[in-house]
Amino acid sequence: MIELKVKQLDKDSILPKYQSDGASGFDLHSIEDIEIAPSEVVAVKTGLAFEIQKGFEIQVRPRSGLAIKNGISVLNTPGTIDSDYRGEVMVILVNFSKNTFCIKKGDRIAQAVLSQVFQANLVPSNSLNETNRGSSGFGSTGVSH
Repeated sequence: MIELKVKQLDKDSILPKYQSDGASGFDLHSIEDIEIAPSEVVAVKTGLAFEIQKGFEIQVRPRSGLAIKNGISVLNTPGTIDSDYRGEVMVILVNFSKNTFCIKKGDRIAQAVLSQVFQANLVPSNSLNETNRGSSGFGSTGVSH
Protein backbone atom coordinates (compact mmCIF):
# COMPACT_ATOMS: atom_id res chain seq x y z
CA MET A 1 0.00 0.00 0.00
CA ILE A 2 1.26 3.49 -0.94
CA GLU A 3 1.51 6.14 1.77
CA LEU A 4 -0.17 9.46 0.97
CA LYS A 5 0.47 12.27 3.44
CA VAL A 6 -2.43 14.69 3.95
CA LYS A 7 -2.05 18.13 5.54
CA GLN A 8 -5.10 19.92 6.91
CA LEU A 9 -4.71 23.61 6.07
CA ASP A 10 -8.00 24.68 7.64
CA LYS A 11 -9.79 23.81 10.89
CA ASP A 12 -12.90 22.90 8.88
CA SER A 13 -11.14 20.51 6.51
CA ILE A 14 -12.16 16.86 6.59
CA LEU A 15 -9.57 14.12 6.24
CA PRO A 16 -10.51 12.09 3.19
CA LYS A 17 -11.32 8.40 3.44
CA TYR A 18 -12.38 5.57 1.20
CA GLN A 19 -16.11 4.86 1.61
CA SER A 20 -15.77 1.10 1.02
CA ASP A 21 -13.10 -1.60 0.86
CA GLY A 22 -13.35 -1.70 -2.94
CA ALA A 23 -13.47 2.06 -3.56
CA SER A 24 -10.84 3.36 -5.98
CA GLY A 25 -11.37 6.98 -4.96
CA PHE A 26 -11.62 8.91 -1.71
CA ASP A 27 -13.98 11.83 -1.23
CA LEU A 28 -12.98 15.48 -1.13
CA HIS A 29 -15.13 17.83 0.97
CA SER A 30 -15.86 21.55 0.72
CA ILE A 31 -14.74 23.84 3.53
CA GLU A 32 -17.09 26.61 2.43
CA ASP A 33 -20.73 27.33 1.74
CA ILE A 34 -21.05 28.29 -1.90
CA GLU A 35 -23.77 28.62 -4.53
CA ILE A 36 -23.20 27.64 -8.15
CA ALA A 37 -25.55 29.32 -10.60
CA PRO A 38 -26.55 27.58 -13.83
CA SER A 39 -23.57 27.45 -16.25
CA GLU A 40 -21.29 28.91 -13.55
CA VAL A 41 -17.79 27.61 -12.84
CA VAL A 42 -16.30 27.85 -9.34
CA ALA A 43 -13.14 26.68 -7.58
CA VAL A 44 -14.15 25.11 -4.28
CA LYS A 45 -11.65 24.92 -1.42
CA THR A 46 -10.93 21.62 0.32
CA GLY A 47 -8.50 22.90 2.96
CA LEU A 48 -6.16 19.99 2.14
CA ALA A 49 -2.68 19.59 0.70
CA PHE A 50 -0.99 16.31 -0.20
CA GLU A 51 2.55 14.97 -0.36
CA ILE A 52 2.36 12.72 -3.40
CA GLN A 53 5.27 10.41 -4.11
CA LYS A 54 7.14 10.93 -7.39
CA GLY A 55 5.70 8.68 -10.09
CA PHE A 56 2.13 9.25 -8.90
CA GLU A 57 -0.62 11.83 -9.31
CA ILE A 58 -4.03 12.45 -7.81
CA GLN A 59 -6.85 12.58 -10.35
CA VAL A 60 -9.86 14.65 -9.24
CA ARG A 61 -13.08 13.26 -10.68
CA PRO A 62 -16.80 14.03 -10.43
CA ARG A 63 -19.05 12.25 -7.95
CA SER A 64 -21.60 10.30 -9.97
CA GLY A 65 -24.47 11.19 -7.62
CA LEU A 66 -23.87 14.94 -7.99
CA ALA A 67 -23.63 14.54 -11.75
CA ILE A 68 -26.78 12.50 -12.36
CA LYS A 69 -29.01 14.09 -9.71
CA ASN A 70 -27.88 17.73 -9.94
CA GLY A 71 -25.84 18.28 -13.13
CA ILE A 72 -22.70 19.14 -11.12
CA SER A 73 -19.37 18.00 -12.54
CA VAL A 74 -15.64 18.61 -12.30
CA LEU A 75 -14.88 20.84 -15.27
CA ASN A 76 -11.37 19.65 -16.06
CA THR A 77 -12.09 15.96 -15.65
CA PRO A 78 -9.91 14.48 -14.48
CA GLY A 79 -8.11 17.30 -12.73
CA THR A 80 -4.46 16.46 -12.09
CA ILE A 81 -2.58 17.10 -8.86
CA ASP A 82 1.12 16.65 -9.65
CA SER A 83 3.57 15.03 -7.24
CA ASP A 84 5.53 18.27 -6.78
CA TYR A 85 2.48 20.43 -5.86
CA ARG A 86 2.12 21.20 -2.16
CA GLY A 87 -0.62 23.85 -2.20
CA GLU A 88 -4.29 23.60 -1.35
CA VAL A 89 -6.32 21.29 -3.55
CA MET A 90 -9.28 23.11 -5.03
CA VAL A 91 -11.99 21.47 -7.12
CA ILE A 92 -13.23 23.23 -10.27
CA LEU A 93 -16.97 22.55 -10.40
CA VAL A 94 -19.44 23.46 -13.14
CA ASN A 95 -23.22 23.55 -12.92
CA PHE A 96 -24.73 22.07 -16.10
CA SER A 97 -28.27 22.23 -14.69
CA LYS A 98 -30.87 24.98 -14.95
CA ASN A 99 -31.02 25.44 -11.17
CA THR A 100 -28.69 27.08 -8.66
CA PHE A 101 -26.91 24.42 -6.62
CA CYS A 102 -25.91 25.02 -2.99
CA ILE A 103 -22.82 23.43 -1.50
CA LYS A 104 -22.58 23.39 2.27
CA LYS A 105 -19.40 23.21 4.32
CA GLY A 106 -18.55 19.53 4.73
CA ASP A 107 -20.34 18.33 1.58
CA ARG A 108 -18.56 15.74 -0.54
CA ILE A 109 -17.83 17.52 -3.83
CA ALA A 110 -15.50 15.21 -5.78
CA GLN A 111 -13.55 12.03 -5.57
CA ALA A 112 -9.79 11.66 -5.86
CA VAL A 113 -7.89 8.67 -7.23
CA LEU A 114 -4.18 8.08 -6.66
CA SER A 115 -2.72 6.91 -9.98
CA GLN A 116 0.69 5.87 -11.16
CA VAL A 117 2.16 7.93 -13.99
CA PHE A 118 5.08 7.51 -16.34
CA GLN A 119 7.13 10.25 -17.96
CA ALA A 120 8.03 9.48 -21.56
CA ASN A 121 11.27 10.18 -23.34
CA LEU A 122 9.88 12.53 -26.03
CA VAL A 123 11.77 11.94 -29.27
CA PRO A 124 11.40 14.29 -32.27
CA SER A 125 10.63 12.36 -35.47
CA ASN A 126 9.82 13.25 -39.07
CA SER A 127 7.84 10.02 -39.56
CA LEU A 128 5.56 7.70 -37.59
CA ASN A 129 4.68 4.04 -38.15
CA GLU A 130 1.57 3.56 -40.30
CA THR A 131 -1.62 1.98 -38.87
CA ASN A 132 -4.94 0.95 -40.43
CA ARG A 133 -6.64 3.90 -38.74
CA GLY A 134 -3.97 6.43 -39.72
CA SER A 135 -4.97 10.01 -38.98
CA SER A 136 -8.75 9.38 -38.91
CA GLY A 137 -10.00 11.12 -35.81
CA PHE A 138 -13.24 11.95 -34.00
CA GLY A 139 -15.90 9.31 -34.60
CA SER A 140 -13.86 7.47 -37.20
CA THR A 141 -14.39 4.07 -35.55
CA GLY A 142 -18.18 4.47 -35.50
CA VAL A 143 -20.74 6.20 -33.32
CA SER A 144 -23.00 4.24 -30.95
CA HIS A 145 -26.53 5.41 -30.37
